[in-house]
Amino acid sequence: MFNSLSSRLTDALKSMGKKARLTEDNIADTLKEVRKALLEADVALPVVKQFTSQVRSRALGREVRASLTPGQQFLKVVQDELQTVLGGPSESLNLAQRPPAIVLLAGLQGAGKTTTAAKLARWLTDRQKKRVLLASVDVYRPAAMAQLATLAEQISVDCFPSTPDQSPIALAEAAKKKAELSGYDVLIVDTAGRLGVDASMMDEIAGLHRCLNPIETLFVVDAMTGQDAANTAKAFADVLPLTGVILTKADGDARGGAALSVKTITGSPIKFMGVGETVDGLEAFHPDRLASRILGMGDVFGLIEDAERKLDQAKAQKMATKVLKGKGFDLEDFKDQIQQMRNMGGMKALLEKMPGMGAMSNQIASQVDERQFVRMEAVINSMTPHERRMPDVINGSRKQRIAVGSGTDVQEVNKVLKQHKQMSKMMKKMGKKGGMQNMMRGLSGMMPPGGMPRL
Repeated sequence: MFNSLSSRLTDALKSMGKKARLTEDNIADTLKEVRKALLEADVALPVVKQFTSQVRSRALGREVRASLTPGQQFLKVVQDELQTVLGGPSESLNLAQRPPAIVLLAGLQGAGKTTTAAKLARWLTDRQKKRVLLASVDVYRPAAMAQLATLAEQISVDCFPSTPDQSPIALAEAAKKKAELSGYDVLIVDTAGRLGVDASMMDEIAGLHRCLNPIETLFVVDAMTGQDAANTAKAFADVLPLTGVILTKADGDARGGAALSVKTITGSPIKFMGVGETVDGLEAFHPDRLASRILGMGDVFGLIEDAERKLDQAKAQKMATKVLKGKGFDLEDFKDQIQQMRNMGGMKALLEKMPGMGAMSNQIASQVDERQFVRMEAVINSMTPHERRMPDVINGSRKQRIAVGSGTDVQEVNKVLKQHKQMSKMMKKMGKKGGMQNMMRGLSGMMPPGGMPRL
């Protein structure tokens, strides 16, 4: 997300960071490029006007003139204003009410409400240890009820049994009663969507809101719809007291205009971003971190959080100790690193959060096929335990057997062995340096096989 916008903004602002003095002319020239970049990213025109006006006002104001490094202070102004447009301080879910706290999801058909309901349930279960009940009141699309039940089973969360012969209000009341009597902490209600905003849809969702009186009413919107996302969100905000927005398919939109428009237009903060199709693909929305990522500064805090949640710390520590003691780096260790990187979302997801690498992620991703890591695992899995520990014993006949067993060819086997050898050499060098243990704890599993690809 934001890759093209990030690239354009970084180019536009590059020269400003070196300026010892700011003038109305050089600020105007830079803001002209910034304005183009935002409009091409599908950011709503009123938002672009407000953003550039605020940046101009602050850049020509006292806080920049008094700075020892005006150029760098200008970049700080841009970052601060981006954060303001995205929503200012991050806002989490408000569940501070007598259980069950009810969360109502609204949005158009195809926005991803049902999947988002499951993702949110998973997030609340894993991160906040809440006991969650899912319920669907979409009587117009029976497949939605079945889909929610299937997803609930996958994440080991209870789902209220719904049938399309009941009215949405009756289903909502029954689910609420069930949640109250059974001691659930949170009830998430997935509502029906339409292909477009219409009066009957709005009447129904307003009736459900009155019935449930939810503490959170979240608008679920597809980020790939661009500027229309913000306009649709406003139509719902006019009918419902929205408390927040969830942007879905955020990883599929390189422009990011919806995220930069929706808070200003609706007044509702973005609380989550959906990324990927798996049930754990939901991220809390942090405007400050996203502003930093847009300007190519990365998201170190997000990277650390991902590492803490997704990396196997025991394996990382074990491998660090092994390397430091000079016991080598075998193919089993290599496979562990591949798996750890995949758990972190793959190379592109890692690069987007690394400072200075965001604009390069698309370029690198286009040259690196993420599926190669699946093939590499298959090759290593086709080896015997002895071959993984002692790769030097792998001769021509063994390579033939490994290739057949992994569904690849000898060339692919040779490629894996070569990349392992490169990584092994790098590990030996790292093991000789002081402070390696601390670095390995944080980075083990995140380095792509064979090191960074050559551009």
